Amino acid sequence: MAELAALEDPKIRAVNEKHGDEHGVNLTQLRAVAKRLKTQQELAVELWGTGDSSARLLALLICRPKAFSREELDRMLRAARTPKVHDWLVNYVVKKSPHAEELRVAWFGDADPVVASAGWALTSERVVKQAEGLDLDGLLDLIEAGMQDAPERLQWAMNQTLAQIGIEHAEYRARAIEIGERLRVLADYPTSPGCTSPFAPVWIAEMVRRRQG
Repeated sequence: MAELAALEDPKIRAVNEKHGDEHGVNLTQLRAVAKRLKTQQELAVELWGTGDSSARLLALLICRPKAFSREELDRMLRAARTPKVHDWLVNYVVKKSPHAEELRVAWFGDADPVVASAGWALTSERVVKQAEGLDLDGLLDLIEAGMQDAPERLQWAMNQTLAQIGIEHAEYRARAIEIGERLRVLADYPTSPGCTSPFAPVWIAEMVRRRQG
């Protein structure tokens, strides 16, 4: 904890706080600490228990994803207050867990939109890697009905699912693009040069172009 405190940079914290995060450690430096520590599940659990965002991010880098029970992961997600901790927990830990599909189903319709966004993030993963068994038409129906007015983090996750359906499944591409064009979610999102817009129709078109090119 003392080492993490020494890495704290007020300027980095100020930038992160604009995005709802509360840590001021450069993530490259944080990854270097994790590389040195290697996998240490007990230390990871202790770091998570501090509640400190930098410590929790480090915990997610050195933990053993398959060591957590379904109940532990559910509690961790509900306690992951900030976007970066939430994102790393889902992507670095839950996706590698044997409980991922069970949690995807449990979280998908949760009353808490932040928890539900994790269910949608896991659904996007399945759309790409294992779509068999998913009702893609039904997902598009839910996106069409709910994405425009969804809270920010849930909206972002639903938009990702919309884009991935359009990218990965040609038979649904026209409908996915049409929904995106009509709802205009993230159409005006500021995008850095060289980066792809998160606006679904642009995102879909660019990824399909790259694959065909």
